[in-house]
Amino acid sequence: MNEFELKYKPFGERSILIEWPQIISENILESVLSYKQKLENYIFKEKVYIKSAYNSILITYNFTINNFYDEVLILKHVLLADSDTQKSSYKLWRIPVCYDLDFGIDLEEISKKNTIEISEIIRLHSSTIYRIYFLGFLPGFLYLGGLDNRLHFSRKNTPRLKVNKGSVAIGGSQTGIYPTESPGGWNIIGKTPIDFFNVHDENPCFAQSGDKIQFISVTKMECEQISKSIESKAYVMESEVFDG
Repeated sequence: MNEFELKYKPFGERSILIEWPQIISENILESVLSYKQKLENYIFKEKVYIKSAYNSILITYNFTINNFYDEVLILKHVLLADSDTQKSSYKLWRIPVCYDLDFGIDLEEISKKNTIEISEIIRLHSSTIYRIYFLGFLPGFLYLGGLDNRLHFSRKNTPRLKVNKGSVAIGGSQTGIYPTESPGGWNIIGKTPIDFFNVHDENPCFAQSGDKIQFISVTKMECEQISKSIESKAYVMESEVFDG
């Protein structure tokens, strides 16, 4: 039984949107991921596309939905039915980040406006373990929850036309990593040499919803060494598996 009151809404002719309360919560995330797994186990993958976010699941069918209410009854049945869902587990990924001012080009502004030393920004940012709620915006862009309140900082009024790949940034109450070069309005505090999206890999993005991230502060020299190691395919990223 789900502890949250869910809303089922038509979303175009071929999709159904399932919504949880509109707050960012680890309890809601666990509920979303559990329901998503049940749906994936029940519905043939070639028949539908299932996408989850902070507090919603979007189910897109490869046919027009003729009777919305009949489909919702099926979805509710899946939620309530006992199933052989696997015990949840997640990976903790340790991501090296260089917070040097050459990369963290907005660190000084955050420090001044939030009245906090740069060294404290780095300590707070790298001592937190963040939860991955979902992937979006760009392929491999992780939406992370858990940023310390003292580091909250408004997005830029005028986004930059170019943000470098690997830029680690803060936007409002969130932190994240730009997986590719792109425009962006978040405040850049560092850089990671890690690739978050590789179209040639079997799993283009190594992380998934429900996993966790911890940033590890490294020097500029260490960052360059890791980059070379990645280029030569000798680098092994640190990770650890935990039961949910």
